[in-house]
Formats: sequence, C-alpha cells, structure tokens
Amino acid sequence: MHQIAELLHLAFRQEDAIYRIGRILQAARAGGFSPKKLFAVVVAVFEMFGSVLADRPLTPAGQPLDLTGYELVFCEEFDGDALDTEAWRYRGNGRRRGGFNGEQAVRVEDGNLVITAAYLENGDYGEGWYVGAVALKQFYKKGYFEIRCKCSPGGDFWSAFWIQAQHPYDHELSKGGVGGAELDIFEAMEGAAKNRTVRNSVSQTIHCNGGDGDRENIDSRMLGSFKGNDIYETYNTYGLEWTDSEYIFYINGVETTRSSFSLGVSEVPEEVIVSLELPEKISKEKDYTTSFIVDYVKIWQKAA
Repeated sequence: MHQIAELLHLAFRQEDAIYRIGRILQAARAGGFSPKKLFAVVVAVFEMFGSVLADRPLTPAGQPLDLTGYELVFCEEFDGDALDTEAWRYRGNGRRRGGFNGEQAVRVEDGNLVITAAYLENGDYGEGWYVGAVALKQFYKKGYFEIRCKCSPGGDFWSAFWIQAQHPYDHELSKGGVGGAELDIFEAMEGAAKNRTVRNSVSQTIHCNGGDGDRENIDSRMLGSFKGNDIYETYNTYGLEWTDSEYIFYINGVETTRSSFSLGVSEVPEEVIVSLELPEKISKEKDYTTSFIVDYVKIWQKAA
C-alpha cells in the first residue's frame, strides 16, 4: 500500500484512506471476523477509491473512545443566561477577515452557547458582518477535549472547535509543533455543498512551523475530511485526545485519524477555542443569519 501511495503522489489524507484498510483488517484478525467487521472493510475499500479519485469524506472507522485513566477536569454545559466570563473570554474582537468578531454575536440560552453570524448596521466596530469567538482563560496541555454541537448551516461562515498555542506559526518557537501548534479538532466548511455526504463532513487539521527549513510558510497537514450525522440539524460530538506521542481525533466517539505531525506533539499549554469563522468574501444578502449551537465543552486529563 505504501508503494501505491508514493506512486500516485497522494495527499496525506488520501494515503491514510489507503492505509486504514490495513488497520481495519489487522483489528478484524485480532478480534475475529464478523459480518459487521467485514462490512467495515467493504466500506473502507469503497471510500478509499472515493477519497483517492474525488477527495470524498470518510466514515469514522477507528477505535472507540476509551477514557479509562482520565478524569473530568472541566465541564461547561451553558446552563445560565450569560457567558461565564470567569472561565471564558471573548476572543479576537474587532476586524476579522470579511467582517468583525464581536461580543454581540455571542449569547447563552436554553442550555446552549449560540454564536450567530449576522449583518449589523450599528455593530460595535461599525457596519458589517459579525461573528464571535470565545476561549477558555485557562490553558491546557494534553488530555481529551470534546464539544457537542450543531454546526452553522448555509455556507460562507463555518463552525470550529480548536486548540492553539501562543506562537504556533513562529519558526523558532513552534519547533515543528513541539513548541506549540494549532489543532483544528473540527471545521465545518461544507455547509453550502450540494452533495449531502460532503455537506455533512468536517475537516481536521494540524498547523505549526519549524518542521523544515522554510521559515516563511506554515507547516500544515489536513488530516482528512470525515462524515458526521446530519451535523446542521442534530448534535454531534467532536474530540481530540492529545497524548504524550500523538493526536487522536474523534467524531461521535469513534476515531477518525491520528498523527504526530510535524516533529512531535506540543509540549506547551494551549488555548481552547470555540468560534464561528468569517470568510474573506461573503456572498450572502444582508438579511441572512446562521448560528453555531454548542451544548457542552468538556475536558478530561490523566488522573495523577
């Protein structure tokens, strides 16, 4: 399989679609074949061709989440009527790509954090499109990070849950990710896609710098595009297990992919962020709105 991937000059996510067939077969052999496991192999083969030929999203098919040895260290279920500013801060307020980040785009209601994109004539930073972002004041290093949410439908604006070091793009400080990285646990960027499978997929990515001699360009690896379950209408969970040796990504408690790109995992505390993102150019009419709805954010870490 390695020779096939090299011959075709595939992106990492497409290579991984090939390799995961071997991982599924290996797991099936270890635990004994069953109709369910055989079906998983067939799906993996079918989706491998879709990924290689058309860059289509994959069904999560790895190991189930196992939090044995972890303890819950943070739990936010947004049960109040306002953002808990002792735990959270508004992030990046002001000009942001094709509009603005602003506190007025963020509210808490009915047990959810709601971040809404809307065009405001009298916004805090002037007339224009507004979205919002919030981040935990406490930084975390390693553990399992999970969000349960409904993504913002419609396209242009996209929902994201991510972790970022203070200097993930600095060649000297990031040190190939060991000194800090950006870990995109999920970005839902296909809200306008006509194909239902593509529309209900999310991407998972790692960004850092210093992994090679190129000081100007960020080192990035798009790990893959993976299917959720009707992500704009129903709640899904998206998670990241940040271990001593690798990052393991999950959707609805099933592993999607894992990586230690580029020179290893981050060894510094990082910021946990929930955001509705703005594109550079917005195609929507001024009466358009869309919302990112978050049920909870939880963090587990290894028990001492």
